[in-house]
This record gives sequence, structure tokens and C-alpha cells, in this order.
Amino acid sequence: MATFLYRLGKGAFRRRRLVALVWVALLFVAGFGAASASAPTSGSFSIPGTEAQKAFDLLEQRFPGMAADGATARIVVKAPAGAKVTDPGTKAEVEKIISGLQNGPGAEQISKIDDPYQVQAVSQDASTAYVSVKYDVSGMELKDDARDALKVSGKAAQDAGLTVEIGGDALMAAPETGSGEIIGIAIAAIVLVITFGSLIAAGLPLLTALIGVGIGVSGITALANVLDLGSTTSTLAMMIGLAVGIDYALFIVSRYRAELAEGRERDEAAGRAAGTAGSAVVFAGLTVVIALVGLAVVNIPMLTKMGVAAAGTVVIAVLVALTLVPAILGFAGKKVLPAGAKSKLFGKGRPKVEGAEPKANGGTRWARFVLRRPIMVLLVGVIGLGVIAIPASKLEMGLPDDGAQPVSTTQRKAYDLLSDGFGPGFNGPLMIVVDGDKALADSTADRIKGLEGVVAVTPPMLNKGGDAAIINVIPKDRPSSVETENLVHEIRDGSGDDVLVTGATAMNIDFSQKMNDALLPYLALVVGLAFLLLMLVFRSILVPLKAALGFLLSVVAALGAVVAVFQWGWLGSLFGVEQTGPIMSMMPIFMVGVVFGLAMDYEVFLVTRMREAYVHGERPGQAVVTGFQYSARVVVAAAVIMIAVFAGFIGASEQMVKMIGFGLAVAVFFDAFVVRMAIVPAVLALLGHKAWWLPKWLDRLLPNVDVEGESLRKHLGDSGDSSEGPDKDRELVDA
Repeated sequence: MATFLYRLGKGAFRRRRLVALVWVALLFVAGFGAASASAPTSGSFSIPGTEAQKAFDLLEQRFPGMAADGATARIVVKAPAGAKVTDPGTKAEVEKIISGLQNGPGAEQISKIDDPYQVQAVSQDASTAYVSVKYDVSGMELKDDARDALKVSGKAAQDAGLTVEIGGDALMAAPETGSGEIIGIAIAAIVLVITFGSLIAAGLPLLTALIGVGIGVSGITALANVLDLGSTTSTLAMMIGLAVGIDYALFIVSRYRAELAEGRERDEAAGRAAGTAGSAVVFAGLTVVIALVGLAVVNIPMLTKMGVAAAGTVVIAVLVALTLVPAILGFAGKKVLPAGAKSKLFGKGRPKVEGAEPKANGGTRWARFVLRRPIMVLLVGVIGLGVIAIPASKLEMGLPDDGAQPVSTTQRKAYDLLSDGFGPGFNGPLMIVVDGDKALADSTADRIKGLEGVVAVTPPMLNKGGDAAIINVIPKDRPSSVETENLVHEIRDGSGDDVLVTGATAMNIDFSQKMNDALLPYLALVVGLAFLLLMLVFRSILVPLKAALGFLLSVVAALGAVVAVFQWGWLGSLFGVEQTGPIMSMMPIFMVGVVFGLAMDYEVFLVTRMREAYVHGERPGQAVVTGFQYSARVVVAAAVIMIAVFAGFIGASEQMVKMIGFGLAVAVFFDAFVVRMAIVPAVLALLGHKAWWLPKWLDRLLPNVDVEGESLRKHLGDSGDSSEGPDKDRELVDA
């Protein structure tokens, strides 16, 4: 593989105009497709095999045209102090709201509007009432004029002195990331400038990463409606694509500069960079792709599509690093180097390969420190992460509702008004679907009324055929509470197969349970496949095992930090957390997938250089030092960049995106700086030669993927390349 990548990189460098033209054309085509496509919807959401989903499917059969998954809105009206919503003037204003929606823009998408005075949607003290609006389509499929009409529906009532707020998923919109994303890219640029000492070299990874992300995200946008991709899919792809795109280009550029420092011609340096660092990029990218595509094991279509789409963006990032980066290096010329190095490398007296010997740097000094005190470093790292992981034992999972919105939004204000006027449970009613006649429906309603956590039960609503009914149940507690979850289980346990509990709250509970059940199988699949992949790369059993265990430690510690901030509220104000609550259900499995793939990036880039040094005769301890000498600075820069990109999403308006950004940033910090930079060298120092042990029978069975570039060294040595210098044993310095 190293030889193939060498030829690919060298060819891209020499045919740089054609390569650049192809990528620009791809960007143009993807952008044109995205601009021509209709706005992406929220994507259909289903959870196959759950009771809530079975109930929705039954509703579609027995209540045709009901649009069980259609958007809903609640227009909450509160009278001024001392007044009541039952006063004639307030009633008139509420009737204007209803009339305006029925006869205004977007009315054709409304399937039902409930008058609060007819359906008893008035609080006991008559201070608050709400108008329920049901739509035929989901929140993201609502026309702009329908959503605008909803937003302004209460303006006249507000002018009359009433408090009017609107909640529900009808106001759902794509999450706004704010300026944090731009700040993250700016920090990445600063880190690159410090690392490379050249504006051109620093700008190159940013440029190529943005091109790759532009193609990936534009492609997702263009195919969003065709493939039923959710609106958050592009946000995830952008988050991961930017991080890995910058990192992969960083490794190629860094290796290219190292090859120039050893006296290579520019095209030869580009080829060798692609053949050596490019091999690590390929395998690092494969681990990320495995982790993302592996989300299919959860069997939730939305999550599977998100993972596959994000994996596609990672594949594009790998291809960009192997082709576009060498091509742009050809255009950059000498400007990719610091000013003081240009004359030395391209002028007279250029250094020869055999004389190149990198001097000691910060990575060397740190590695030697760890080698002198491996037990102390190992204990500090493991115990420290273990303490941070303690809150993860109290993890509570759920899906965010309007109660998790910022307090300044109308959705959150409507949520609070309903909680104050009617009780917390009004924000998460349960829907009971009865597959039977009126007698069964009535007996079911009577039984549920007697349960302790129930505030109200509506009379059963039969379908036209009289063979199915809907019962709405108002819980006592808020939707995301443990008490409401227990109530759902209590209703289900006391019912037969013909009584199903659904609704947004029950769907969230089922989703959380499904994610929890899928975590261990998913973890086994992803870690197992990646273990085999790393065994191919490192020709070792203990090194991949150590990599997997280190990852588990870092991801559990990151989950502990997420629980402390978003569930317990520690330092919550610092990260813009206005409402604590359960951790998003998909967070643990999502972090396992994404962080595992990204963590293996640093493992591959750092340890392959150690492996090469060991194979070429260095002692185990010296091989660790050599690996840090060549790779530590670049790995640290890559980690800081990835942390900055992920942290930029903490400023998003959407709680889910904010939590993902924080979790990934913290996880990368723990994994890169504690696990890979401290625990890994400590473990390797303690293992010595045993770290690289592989049974001979297994060594014969495993194919040789040649990440160290041994075949490339032989190929170039046999070809008699004039640029290689007289010492053919010093060919490669791994990234």
C-alpha cells in the first residue's frame, strides 16, 4: 500500500493543475446540487421494534389521515394579574388567535385546532389557557408562511396586555451554531501557524479541509430529501469532517516538510509523505469510518443515516489528504517552509540525507521523563481519569424537550407557563392506543385513572370502525422525570398486547432503552473490528489491547464530565447550560463511536513511528523516544485543533449540538493528552519487548499492510532514485 500511495502522492504533485481542477469541479457540482435542492426536513423518526412505534403504526392504520407524527403547537395565554382568561375580553382575543390561524397563511397544513374553552384547556385558577394546533406535516416540513403565521398569532393579544408564548415542535428549526464554529477554526489557524512557522503551510490544511467539508456537506444537503436525512446530519458531518480534515492534512504537510529537511526533491518529498504518513491517514480514517458506519447495529434508521453520511465526509477527507494536499504543496513551492529554512534547503549546500539527525525537542524530553517514572505517570493518569469518570455512574438518559431550551426562547416560556398553570405533566401527555372496542377502552381508562402518578385521563376517542380508541393521559411529573418513566412502565405492565403507550414522552423512553440495550453489542463490534485493524498495523496483540483499554478509560471519563456539567450543573453557566436534565440518549453510544475513531488517529500516528524505530533495531525505550521526537509536536497540534473545532459547537443554540460539542472536545483532550501522551508511553516502557510480541502462526496469517513503508524503501532502493542519497537505510521518518 505504501508504494501505491507514494505513486499517488507523487503523481498528484506533478499533475497538480488537473487534480486541483477535479476537486474544484466536485465542489462546484456538490454546491450546485445543494443550491438546487429543497430545504432539508427533519427526517422521519422511527424506532423499529418498540411499543411506541407499534402504536404509531396502528394509528396510521385505524385513524387514517390523523398524521400521528405531525407537528404540534401550543399557544399559551396568561391573563394579567387579577384577571382571568375566562373574562369576555380575553376570550375574544383567544378567538382571534384561532380565527387567524384557520384563515391565515399555511392554514391548509393545519389538521385540527382545539378551542381551550371547549376542551377544558383552562387552568383551575383560570389564569392560563392554551390553544392546541395540530398539523399534517412534521415541524421541519412546515411552510415558512405557516410557521410565520404561528409566530405572530398572539401579537394582537400581547398588545392587549396578555402574555402569549408558543411551544411545541412546530417551531422546530435547524440548530444555530453561532460564532463558536468560526472561533474554533480561528484557533486552529493560530495553532497551525505556531506549529509550522509559515502562513502558507498553516493555511493549507484549513483550505483543503474546508474544500472537503464543503463537498461532503453540500452532497448531504443535495441528497437530504431523497435519502430522508435529518437536518442535524450536516451539522455532525461538518463537525467531524472539519476536525479530521485539518488533522489529516496536517500530518501530510508535516511529513512533507520533514522529507524536504532530509534533502528530497519536492515531488519526491510529496510522494514519500503520501506513502508513509498517508498510510497512517488511511488506517486512521478506516477506524473512524468503522465507528460511524457501525452505528447501524443500533437499528435506528435516523442514526444509521447520520453515521453513514458522516463517514462519507471522512472518506472525502482521506482522499483530499492523499491527492489535493500534495497537489497544493506543488503550487506552494518554497513558501510552505519557514523563511529561514528556504535558502538552506533550496540553495547551495543543501543537507544530505545521511547527515540528517533531528535534535532533541519537547517530545523527546517528555518521553524520557515518562520512561524514568512509568509507574508514577501510569497511576496518576489512570487514577485521575477514574475520579473524573465517577459521575458517569449516575448517568440518566433521555431526550431533550422544550424544558431544555434557553430561558429566553418562547418555547421555554410556554413550557414554564404550562407547568405553572396546569402542572409539569401537561408538557408531556401520554397517548394510549387501544386495539379493541369501546368496552376495552373504557375499562382501560378507568384503570389508568386509579394510578398514583396520573393527573387526568380524557374519555376514549373511538375511530369510525369502532375497533380502536385513543386515550390521552396527563402525568403528574415533567416528561423527562424518572417518575413519568415509571408511570409508563406501570401502564404497560398492567395492560395486554392490545393496549399500547405512545406519544413523544413514551417514544423518548423507548429510544433511551433501545440505545442502552445496543451499547454493549455496538462497543463489541467497533472495538473488535478496530482491534483487528490495529493488529494488522502494529503486528502486535498487546499494543491494540492497550489502545482499546485506554480509549474506554477516556470515553468514560468524558461521560463523567458530561454528567457533571449537563446533568448536575457543575460549571453549567460557563458552558451556557441553562437547564440541567437527563443526558441525551444517544450521547454514550455516539461518543463511543466517534471518539473511538478519533482516538485511534493519535494511536496510529504516534505508535507507527515507534513501531518503525523498533523494527529497524532500536531498543523498546529508545523507540518510544524516537516516536515522540518525530510525532509529539504534530499530535499535540492536531489534538488542540480538534478540540478547538469541537468546542466551537458548544455555542450552538440546540442543547443536543452543545452537548455533543462539549463531550467530544473533552474526550479528545483526555484521550490525546492523558492516554496517548502519558499512559501509552508508560505502558510501553513497562512492557518492553513484550509490547511488540505476535505469535508466529498469527504473523503468517495476517496480511502485511506495510504502514512502516518497508516495501517503499526497497522499491526506491531498487529503482536507484537519484534523490535518495548514498545511505539507503535512512529512507523514512514516519509522521
